[in-house]
Amino acid sequence: MQREFIRNFSIVAHIDHGKSTLADQLLLKTAAITEREFQSQILDDLAVERQRGITVKARAVAIYYDYTGPDETSHVLPGMEVPPGRYELNLIDTPGHVDFHYEVSRSLAACEGALLLVDAFQGVQAQTVANAYAAIEGNLEIIPVVNKIDLPVTRIDEVLNEVETILGLDGSTALRVSAKQGLNIESVLRALVERIHPPKGEPTAPLKALVFDSKYDDYRGVVTYIRVKEGTINKGDKIRFMKGGTSHEVLDLGQFRPNMVACESLGVGQVGYIITGIKVLGNVHVGDTVTHAGRQAAEALPGYKQPKPMVFCGMYPIDATDFEHLREELDKMALNDASFSFAPETSDALGFGFRCGFLGMLHMEIIQQRLEDEADVDLIQTAPNVTYQILKRGGEVVQIDNPVETPDAGVIEEFREPIAKVTFIVPSKNIGVIMQLCGDRRGIYIGTEFLGPDRAQLVYELPLAEIIYDMHDKLKSVTQGYGTMDYEVIGFRAADLVKMDILVKGVKVDALSTIVYRGFAERRGRALVKKLKEEITKHQFEIALQAAIGARVIARETISALRKNVTAKCYGGDISRKRKLLQKQKEGKKRMKQFGQVEIPQKAFLSVLEAGDD
Repeated sequence: MQREFIRNFSIVAHIDHGKSTLADQLLLKTAAITEREFQSQILDDLAVERQRGITVKARAVAIYYDYTGPDETSHVLPGMEVPPGRYELNLIDTPGHVDFHYEVSRSLAACEGALLLVDAFQGVQAQTVANAYAAIEGNLEIIPVVNKIDLPVTRIDEVLNEVETILGLDGSTALRVSAKQGLNIESVLRALVERIHPPKGEPTAPLKALVFDSKYDDYRGVVTYIRVKEGTINKGDKIRFMKGGTSHEVLDLGQFRPNMVACESLGVGQVGYIITGIKVLGNVHVGDTVTHAGRQAAEALPGYKQPKPMVFCGMYPIDATDFEHLREELDKMALNDASFSFAPETSDALGFGFRCGFLGMLHMEIIQQRLEDEADVDLIQTAPNVTYQILKRGGEVVQIDNPVETPDAGVIEEFREPIAKVTFIVPSKNIGVIMQLCGDRRGIYIGTEFLGPDRAQLVYELPLAEIIYDMHDKLKSVTQGYGTMDYEVIGFRAADLVKMDILVKGVKVDALSTIVYRGFAERRGRALVKKLKEEITKHQFEIALQAAIGARVIARETISALRKNVTAKCYGGDISRKRKLLQKQKEGKKRMKQFGQVEIPQKAFLSVLEAGDD
């Protein structure tokens, strides 16, 4: 395929604005799938995506469109010739949730253009703005598309005005479609050909192909997803991964249409997959450059900025013998998701497990669900926490992603927490409650901008720990579902933080330790031990639950012993018999209290979250 007849594009938007539905229609209209094969969200092939109705992984697919030439509705880019013919359109469907913004950035790096989808009623939302700016920074040609024009209530003119004022795009060139009804899909296909530049690159130059994703196949090894930037790759070629430093033979290559279809070669601008029989997962890196082993490129492609996990939690197998199985499954998960990281750790309470890093809470939930559903691993998951920085008295700065690693208070000069810049887009009538919500969470007000008579954009700086747990849920609750938010971490800032330990029967449970703001510590401590009292079942002995900062206990609850009436069978006669039985029971309970083990259920480890706002 000549590169003049290739277009690479992404679909980006806020969550639930119709990206996957539009992708389905593009596949249907170009006969990539038949009416019989058609199903909702066909590119969302992970079980977790179908269950939740959201896109988690970016998906690539090649479709073919017969273009007949420009007409009176065309907006052909100045200086670009668009001859009639058969065009290859490489589509990358992307997630919309803020936790998966890294997936979006990787997809945009493999494209020359983007369809920016905006809901005909909801208009420009927080993630619309974030994704639009990401596309602008990547020098992509952006085509605005107003979706859901079939809704009974729309405000298309106002939405186009928002596209112009907030995003700085030309609203007059926006396409108006209904992905659900299949209205005006042809105009989208024409716009892709006419308004996105063909890929650049020399077919005869040394091979340079960007690795933008990968997955593990139990039968064929690692399947590597590539976008060819320079040169041509053929089946049977000897290739080299420039970062990994390993050489392999191309056993198979092809494209996604949307299923894997083998072909003999991939040229400049084409997107596809290669299979080299790699079984060692560490040999493939997202962002790596593939080149020919004999005719190597002079320098590698820039690749991707390594994402920094900001939320950490412990994952432990319920059955200790599943430890190695869990390690293998985490390796496969990290290969398929470059923003996920893990390292082995040990807990006194839970044994051997892994400290896992995520971009956010939804990302953490998705990974856990995929491990349990796809890999059939039973897990105990500890309460998540964010990364902190500690400046020691000697001047050393250390990163803490596990509260257990917090040094003694005597050696800490300064405790720093991650701060995020948060953008809220909310109905104007909800400004007051949002300001109250942010004020309660130690937010610093930056500014307000009115986007129209009924909507406003608020910007705050908030501690990341105050955002990740339930800020999104609270926002949806107070704005009746109309508020949206987007955030980015801007750095670390000193704060009055302390480590709060939880003692169960006088023993510290390391998996329940948390780092909290000192002013909230007593309230959080009381709420947490109260929640634990509800979650931990009664035992044959009394259990003391305590929250402590250092040696100072700040909250306590007691779970009373489960008692049996040992005097039930005694009736009449001397009271001394009953006293003797009660004394014997008392001594037995004392011995149990000394040697008995408290069983802490999985739900108790997550009660740290639920107690956060009580």
